[in-house]
Amino acid sequence: MTQSPGEYQPSRQDRLRPAEYVGGAAIAAIFVGVICLVATRDWTITLVGAGGVFIVVLVVLALLQMAIKPNADERAELGEGEGEGENPGEPPAPQGPTRH
Repeated sequence: MTQSPGEYQPSRQDRLRPAEYVGGAAIAAIFVGVICLVATRDWTITLVGAGGVFIVVLVVLALLQMAIKPNADERAELGEGEGEGENPGEPPAPQGPTRH
């Protein structure tokens, strides 16, 4: 598949960002898993704890990413123009008082 010249091309960093989040959650899960295994020596508790931490960390990282305002590259990827407001169907806001 070829892309037209005006289409957005994500950088390598943008393509690997989801892997960074999953990797960070996996590191936290492994850390908790090792601590649980050393403390309890029970595989069931270890797996439940590591799985729970993996899910919680992944969800928190995703929510934090959604809270960040998109930059110009991300707006281009989303297809939002420079002059458009946050809601494309919404009329533009008034500019201020007018003199008659």
